[in-house]
Amino acid sequence: MKAGIHPEYREVVFQDVSSDFAFLTRSTVETEDTIKWEDGNEYPLVKVEVSSASHPFYTGKHKVLDSGGRVDRFKKRYGK
Repeated sequence: MKAGIHPEYREVVFQDVSSDFAFLTRSTVETEDTIKWEDGNEYPLVKVEVSSASHPFYTGKHKVLDSGGRVDRFKKRYGK
């Protein structure tokens, strides 16, 4: 492998801005912001709009539309 062409793989904190949720993982993403984590160390911070804490599918607020009646309505409108 060539030296100097790969991005730095390091620990990074991802923070959901719509909820009070953050998690520490490893990533190659570049960022200027930093945050002091629970273990007392300072890590790069990436702010995200949606995470598992705020996405409707994962929070149980996901709405399932009735798709069974759609076919019947289509057949009723446009033919047999």
